Amino acid sequence: MGPLTGAQIIARSLRDLGVTVLFGIVGIPVVEIAEEAINLGIRFIGFRNEQAAGYAASAYGYLTGRPGVGNSSANAFPLLLLAGSSESHLVSKGAFQELDAVSLLAPHSKLAIRPPSLETIPDTIRNAYRVSWYGRPGTGFVDLPADIIQGSAMGVENTLSTSLLPHPPKSGAEETKLFKIAQMIKTAKAPLVVVGKGAAYAGAESVLRDLIDRTRLPFLPTPMGKGVISDLHPLNAASARSTALQEADVVLVCGARLNWILHFGEAPKWNPSAQFIQVDIAAEEMGRNAGDPFLSITGDVGVVVAQLLPHLGNWHYDTEVSSYSTHLAAAKAQNIKKIDEKSVLKSVPLTHNAALSTIERALHALSPPDEGGIVYVSEGANTMDISRSIFSVSYPRLRLDAGTHATMGVGLGYAIAAYAAYNSSFGEAASGPRDAGKRRKIVCLEGDSAFGFSAMEVETMARYGMDILIFVLNNGGVYHGDANEKHEWEALAKNTRDGKGDGVLRSTSLGFETRYEKLSEMCGGVGFVARTHEEIEEATREGFSSGKVCVVNVIVDKGKGGKLEFGWQASSTKQTKGEAALEKEKGGRGAKL
Repeated sequence: MGPLTGAQIIARSLRDLGVTVLFGIVGIPVVEIAEEAINLGIRFIGFRNEQAAGYAASAYGYLTGRPGVGNSSANAFPLLLLAGSSESHLVSKGAFQELDAVSLLAPHSKLAIRPPSLETIPDTIRNAYRVSWYGRPGTGFVDLPADIIQGSAMGVENTLSTSLLPHPPKSGAEETKLFKIAQMIKTAKAPLVVVGKGAAYAGAESVLRDLIDRTRLPFLPTPMGKGVISDLHPLNAASARSTALQEADVVLVCGARLNWILHFGEAPKWNPSAQFIQVDIAAEEMGRNAGDPFLSITGDVGVVVAQLLPHLGNWHYDTEVSSYSTHLAAAKAQNIKKIDEKSVLKSVPLTHNAALSTIERALHALSPPDEGGIVYVSEGANTMDISRSIFSVSYPRLRLDAGTHATMGVGLGYAIAAYAAYNSSFGEAASGPRDAGKRRKIVCLEGDSAFGFSAMEVETMARYGMDILIFVLNNGGVYHGDANEKHEWEALAKNTRDGKGDGVLRSTSLGFETRYEKLSEMCGGVGFVARTHEEIEEATREGFSSGKVCVVNVIVDKGKGGKLEFGWQASSTKQTKGEAALEKEKGGRGAKL
């Protein structure tokens, strides 16, 4: 055997770690790594944009519970990031695309490192892989200079190897603290369990379902915590979210952070008297914002909840005599009625609610939620926010969205990751009762602005035979469009081009009813334009069974003149400590949302 190249050593290291798929975009010299990986049976999925490849790799890590590998930190997804760089001896000389990537990425990763020699490659990659996976998941970055990738070493084929890593160790809680927490839950007047995406990542669905069924505690899933306990469970308080936050007095937070998604745990969104019990893998989250470090537990959600159950014994929350439960039920009924009224509106163009509700009915007729046959990916302010409450999932890790940083552009990369994780021969993800080898349909719900970030990945889907179904909710703008009729939009566009000061396109404007479905057709897929309930239903049925990538261009109401606001971030005035104390004295239900 001849000398091993750096690219061969890198590819072997990845194979030895159990890596089955790489996400990326190649150029010289990293193309050599991709080719050597392919030669070893590792699948390479080539993207049109590095950003989408990174999104896909991180989502693959979340779905499978093992680091995805690509060419993330806020979402706490495990990611091994490999990148090429200029030759080591040319550093500081102005080499081709020279960049000190290690210094650049060090603040944004758990580990950023460069192997000093070919002999150190296996240990360097293994260490970055381990660090990205163990503890709070994140990014391990390995910078690979061209001379490392293209260099060669003789007589090292039997020594330059690595091995599989065991799954990260899991920690539990002290029994004395568990006893105290159990007593708090038992004596609470308005208890609430918050279920976050950390619980989904931890695979804690079985023990959390047991907790809710045995104790009858109301629970509230975060957007990506949906499905850990079925959305259809009668104790799901998502439809009464505001009421649950306003009245809850003891809150068990499982794998979720008290950040903007949960309004920092603070009034006026929350009851100012609420006590938060955090269960999180990251010690630095304990006591953050409204959290109480004396009540919180650093540990694996599944382990800690399993420890807590014996302390709760046969106790259950008595929902029949609880005014809190009565308030939740009333709020649920009222909010569901409002959603139902919005969903049946037949005026054309349809509203987001009406269009998404029609898509939901059509999809659930094809694949009911209790079968766990669909993975939903959603992004776009209106589309993501509204679809979150419309589309039910019954099992974890079947819904992906823009996440902690509300990042637009993740959708198509996430969809490709979901397809690879669930449907490919090397797929490593599992959720729900699906039979081994049975495929899941990947469905993207995209705002037209969000779709534009990564739209060319439709070609990636087509190239790899991924029959992903994409709905683009097309209102011609960011948040809303500028014109209800084409002639109105054309007049605004002409004034803009002519440099006029009035009657011009606003900064949020996109093209009028752009034909996004043509992108799919161009790549060998299928596309539909849908404006009515009937057209959406037909396009959904045909796209679902087409066997090809499909884009359904759903023309919705432009929302001309609407208020620019992301519903989740609707402004509210934070109470001062004095106001919160006064509210507490009054019995503290917090302000109305």
